[in-house]
Amino acid sequence: MVQKYQSPVRVYKYPFEMVMAAYERRFPTCPLIPVFLGSDILQEHKSEDGALHVVERSCKLNVDAPRLLKKIAGMEYVFFIQKNTLNWKERTLMIEARNETFSTRVLVNETCSYTIHPENEDWTCFEQTASLDIKSFFGFESTVEKIAMKQYTANIKRGKEVIEFYLNELISQGVTRLPRWQPGTPFRCVDPAVMNGAQRPRADLTDYPMQGCAAADLTIPGAECGASEADKLEADYIERYLSKLSPMQESALIHLRQWLQDTHKGKIPKDEHILRFLRARDFNAEKAREMLCQSLSWRKQYQVDYILQTWHPPAILDEYYAGDWHYHDKDGRPLYILRLGQMDTKGLMKALGEESILRHVISINEEGQKRCEENTRQFGWPIRSWTCLVDLEGLNMRHLWRPGVKTLLRIIEVVEANYPETLGRLLIVRAPRVFPVLWTLVSPFINENTREKFLIYSGNNYQGPGGIADYLDCEIIPDFLGGECMCDIPEGGLVPKSSYQSDDDPETPDHIRLCTDTIYRSVSIYKGSPHEITAEILEVESVVTWDFDILRGDAMFSLFHSKRAPETHQKDAGQVACANPSNGSVQLIDKSWVPGVDYSLVEAPLICREGESIQGSHVTRWPGFYILQWKMHNPGCGSSLARVDDVLASLQGSVHKCKFMYYFEVLASEDFRGSMSSLESCSGFSQLSGTTSSSNKSHSDSLISR
Repeated sequence: MVQKYQSPVRVYKYPFEMVMAAYERRFPTCPLIPVFLGSDILQEHKSEDGALHVVERSCKLNVDAPRLLKKIAGMEYVFFIQKNTLNWKERTLMIEARNETFSTRVLVNETCSYTIHPENEDWTCFEQTASLDIKSFFGFESTVEKIAMKQYTANIKRGKEVIEFYLNELISQGVTRLPRWQPGTPFRCVDPAVMNGAQRPRADLTDYPMQGCAAADLTIPGAECGASEADKLEADYIERYLSKLSPMQESALIHLRQWLQDTHKGKIPKDEHILRFLRARDFNAEKAREMLCQSLSWRKQYQVDYILQTWHPPAILDEYYAGDWHYHDKDGRPLYILRLGQMDTKGLMKALGEESILRHVISINEEGQKRCEENTRQFGWPIRSWTCLVDLEGLNMRHLWRPGVKTLLRIIEVVEANYPETLGRLLIVRAPRVFPVLWTLVSPFINENTREKFLIYSGNNYQGPGGIADYLDCEIIPDFLGGECMCDIPEGGLVPKSSYQSDDDPETPDHIRLCTDTIYRSVSIYKGSPHEITAEILEVESVVTWDFDILRGDAMFSLFHSKRAPETHQKDAGQVACANPSNGSVQLIDKSWVPGVDYSLVEAPLICREGESIQGSHVTRWPGFYILQWKMHNPGCGSSLARVDDVLASLQGSVHKCKFMYYFEVLASEDFRGSMSSLESCSGFSQLSGTTSSSNKSHSDSLISR
């Protein structure tokens, strides 16, 4: 397996010429990097005007590996070839490095760049990428990989410190600015041999006129490193707003963010949201990607991002749901207090139903994320989770009502899947004797990392040493727990039976449902069995729009036009989607239809990969029936084979399966530009590309003549 590393953008608040002078002090040897034993120049080239300087070096490294491994490999040192391309005119340095030792067994490639900051020409940006591919190494592949990655990550941080050390050394010698390259004038760069001397006389820098610019003068107020919406994350931004991460953790965050940018086309969750999923999967980018994509699809399908604007708790919840936000803990985390023992969970369930309780809990989690962001700005350090204090006084067997426990388990499942790493600490106080029974039921469904955040106090133990006062300031401890703060959290109580729903109610009232009647429909398709939906167009220049997410597998999307009505055509696309209960797919184009005669392709087929989110539109040219088709993408088969082996394919469905969710709409041409509802993906993360109505890879608005 190839190990890859991508650094965030690291910003030196010094001009490019100063950073280059500091960088050259690393050669031919660098005492600050013990593993770097020395270097020899193999080739060197300078342009006539001095603007371009290319140096190729052989660098000798002492790898920190076990003595036995070195003996088996028959080597003591490792040699790398490094090629530096310095362009004084463009103010860039490109560094390419590859291993020369054991290059047939181990491939190490590294690329680094120093460039000027896009918003401040007196700052210098540094980026670094690397890959490690171990093909074979005497049976020690795993050991070599661990040693290489450990040493590499240690040297990443050290490299930045070395540059800063030499920059400070230059400044201590009175060097605060160096001249830029000018066309038509001789340009002298600093001689590495002279720069690397232990004692450097001030006279050696007489070729560089001093301009009296101190390092502090280069800092622009308000221009702190980076912004969360930038294409590239900056190291200072990560540390200040997201928390300290190891180099490999930073790399995982950047890789996952870049993948989302490539596949979701502007629908990028905030960095702290991505980071939560990485933490939940121990920074395994592949597992975090899968978990995050499922969550994004869930949020989109059930319109979760709009819940804070659209969800208005029923009066019964306002009165009898004994929980609310209450200041913050000593670490700045938002504090939520839930008096679970005082709540009539059975009464709330009978009055409102499971969907209402679930939706209310989701709104609490959404509010918690919002409060974390606000507290991060208020306190000036990363706050990515909240604290929950649960008071269990009054908990009894009534709370162990089976439907209530079932709802609790469903809530845990939803929260664990979609709000990982949002709970910083859970303080459970006044746990009664019945609590172990409840804990035995629910604890297996709680993630192990989450369970470690639980602190449980029975009786009045929460008041003594090691109690809640260690985590909450005394002035915010609620009065019902012996504190001084008057807390206006509802006290709960029994829900009147007159508020209960009738047992013969067909369903929960619409105003308290969790958007189960979502506009999106999920479909599974199998090899040889496409899913097709149709839209009847009576007025030319109407606009067919679509929005779909590939949840599993790869699919191919096409748009066809036909003057003939498909035999199974129904006006209600929802009814069509349910025509085949076995897998939800519907086939409308009859096998006897002839391409180019009975139907024609009007949108070039689009290959859609797992995890991609696609939006697009098509301006109709002819009346008739427009058929949207999704089928499994099979690189080995051409379109002429798309309809064969349907029966066999259905039998192999458990192996060859693609799942997606979609929504489509037909808009009148005059309404299209003013109504983008069909393309907005019901996600607060979503932002359409401002250039066209289609922000995906499909060939939107393109027409293929019949």
